[in-house]
Amino acid sequence: MRHRRASKKLNRDTKHRKALFKNLIQALIIHEKIKTTEAKAKVIKPLIDRLIAKAKQGSLHIRRQVLAFLPTKKAAQKLVDEIAPRFREQVGGFTKLVRLGSRRGDNAMQVELSLVKSSAAAAKGNETKKKK
Repeated sequence: MRHRRASKKLNRDTKHRKALFKNLIQALIIHEKIKTTEAKAKVIKPLIDRLIAKAKQGSLHIRRQVLAFLPTKKAAQKLVDEIAPRFREQVGGFTKLVRLGSRRGDNAMQVELSLVKSSAAAAKGNETKKKK
């Protein structure tokens, strides 16, 4: 039973697991979508959502906190300067999972974890389609 267990261990020790999460989150920020297993995606989804919600504030203190979490300065800068402002009006749900099917070698379920377009941009896109 999983009583009072914070998250999945993914058959890794603590340092390896934390490094994996940081690298997956960094790849998601830089490329804006990644292909990974369903288990890993489900674990990092709340982490990236919390990081984006924090980065929306955009203060120097928040920028330093994001820099302390992410491995590279480039990823932290892109998150605070480009990605977070897109979700200014959105409260949550910054990422989405799309199932791609099972991996051939070990039959692990593959998913695509990607950042959603901001709700304001999606609403504008729908309005222009309706007008035509």
